[in-house]
Amino acid sequence: MAQVLKNQGKVLPDDDAADLREIGFRSLDFSELALRVEDETGEELNFDAPGLRRIATVGDVLDFLVELQKQ
Repeated sequence: MAQVLKNQGKVLPDDDAADLREIGFRSLDFSELALRVEDETGEELNFDAPGLRRIATVGDVLDFLVELQKQ
């Protein structure tokens, strides 16, 4: 996630409670992050758009990706 933000000239906040809108992390950024995770793990992440609606903070993104990897 830090690299995705860094590529845009942004910095990942230290606080997992940081609001994604405030740091400029958009759904397209989440897609890029998911692709990076897939590349690193060699496994496809399967998720649907409604599941993404509950993601509002940095911590939510990280928790969501961890849960996807458990499936």
